[in-house]
Amino acid sequence: MPYRRGHHRPDRDRGQAALEYLGFLPVLLIVGMAVVQLGLIAYTAQQAGTAARAGARSASLDRGAQGACTAAVSSWLADGTACVPVGLGKEVTVTATVDIPSIVPGWDFGPASKTATMPKDR
Repeated sequence: MPYRRGHHRPDRDRGQAALEYLGFLPVLLIVGMAVVQLGLIAYTAQQAGTAARAGARSASLDRGAQGACTAAVSSWLADGTACVPVGLGKEVTVTATVDIPSIVPGWDFGPASKTATMPKDR
């Protein structure tokens, strides 16, 4: 049966949706990875704050800051955690630095740093 002018043959549009989906797939993957990375950055910053408070509490009791800082963060972030205590008279200030993990190899977001101050217990 011949087709009239202006009408498409049904078999010519076959697979068009699949090709459009394949073209849009990289955009979806990049957006998804960006969302996951932003979540990792926020979680790491929260963990740095927790580490700073735990380290300051421990240092105010003269027990040292590093052990408490490392114990306060998730185990998969503990290796990249460092705490620096500074005693200022009647209080101690601890700055915790936690390395931000990256889901894309080669991208470095640097560390997340938070500071907490606690009065000394003496």
